[in-house]
Amino acid sequence: MQEKIIIIDFGSQYTQLIGRRVRELNVYSEIHPYNNLPEIGEDVKGVILSGSPFSVLDENAPQYDFSRVKGKLPLLGICYGAQYLSHHFGGNITPSETREYGRANLSYVDESNVLLKGINEGSQVWMSHGDTIQTVPDNYNLIGSTHDVKLAAFQLENEETFGIQFHPEVYHSTDGLQLLRNFIVEVCKCKQSWTPSAFAETTIQELKDKIGEDKVVLGLSGGVDSTVAAMLLHNAIGKNLYCIFVDNGLLRKNEYESVLEQYKDLGLNIKGVNAKDRFLSALAGESDPEKKRKAIGRVFIEVFDDEANAVTDVKWLGQGTIYPDVIESVSATGGPSATIKSHHNVGGLPDYMKLEIVEPLRLLFKDEVRRVGKSLGLHKDLLGRHPFPGPGLAIRILGDITAEKVRILQEVDAIFIDGLRSDGLYDEVWQAGAILLPVQTVGVMGDERTYEQAVALRAVSSTDGMTADWCHLPYEFLAKTSN
Repeated sequence: MQEKIIIIDFGSQYTQLIGRRVRELNVYSEIHPYNNLPEIGEDVKGVILSGSPFSVLDENAPQYDFSRVKGKLPLLGICYGAQYLSHHFGGNITPSETREYGRANLSYVDESNVLLKGINEGSQVWMSHGDTIQTVPDNYNLIGSTHDVKLAAFQLENEETFGIQFHPEVYHSTDGLQLLRNFIVEVCKCKQSWTPSAFAETTIQELKDKIGEDKVVLGLSGGVDSTVAAMLLHNAIGKNLYCIFVDNGLLRKNEYESVLEQYKDLGLNIKGVNAKDRFLSALAGESDPEKKRKAIGRVFIEVFDDEANAVTDVKWLGQGTIYPDVIESVSATGGPSATIKSHHNVGGLPDYMKLEIVEPLRLLFKDEVRRVGKSLGLHKDLLGRHPFPGPGLAIRILGDITAEKVRILQEVDAIFIDGLRSDGLYDEVWQAGAILLPVQTVGVMGDERTYEQAVALRAVSSTDGMTADWCHLPYEFLAKTSN
């Protein structure tokens, strides 16, 4: 039975980061909204309450039923979670005159307390709150303070219940990971056994139990996510997995043929489907990026419905959905977070498609998917492939889509990506792509004036697909590529 930490989400921007930090300690974590809680089974070793944009004093502030957890399991309240722990049991919370946001330093630390083991006075912490805990109930013991926040950390007497006003999950809390390790390992007694190999082994068994002898149809894209999902399913159900690789006419140059061969070498049961004309027809005249995504998603589902119907008695649709897809498309936990963009593999299926969804990677970040793939023996070249958008080159063409624009961009993209590989830069970049701009530019070629297409080259670095920064590419490389 896989031990886990449950994180109760009150809507904080940092909630996903808490989950990542727990996983960095090789302990499985799940995030659940405060208003849709799971059953607390023997596999749950502790509970963390997140921060929130709400004040505990708000009339519509999120509420939590402590009876299922408090005094029964280790409990850690962070920011709003700490304020709610105090407020709910009789402490006094007041609005601050100014919002405290940014760096602070611990001025007092109870070094004998298990939560603060190895953390000294002066340790930097990150604050982000608009309320202040003025007093706590009588049975709450002070264990940490900053210059401006006396009640920065506390513990209930004779109970493994803690509250901290700062955010240990963010990078700027220099001993934040140490504090979380103290809670998870020392207090919750987690064994730190959640490794990529353990995840793969557990997931394969769960897939066997869930699917049985049923048939699954899965769409492969050539990317890391769908490939790792396919290998997990393949190890679980073998030839009952029917893989489909759709050529939507928006792939990279020669990608359809090369990827099909690559998948056959992995032993997958795969069928290639040429649907170029169907996708390009649906995109004709459409310039809005979100509408292009919707059109591609619609046709993708239609193509899948056709292919699924060609497989007798298929019951499941497998997808390579990962956590950032879910977070960008819908609130990952049922809360009020914003939709960033639509993903055609998130949000369920139309009613006419009578399949159940199976998503082995839904709660993993990109770097975690790669580590699972490595544990399954997938080649590093495949695992190191840059993420490629589901809608393909359609969203890298600004404006309407034509077959000629796709052809031009495929050629440009090949020059860019092949150049990164030949110059040893490919693995230093997390994602690179060329964008066809909706402008033409004046130039001179020989003795003639030209008025030709313009492209932009984009390259970013990232770890988990949640944040990114621009990549420094050498001028020599850029000069050769532009030439």
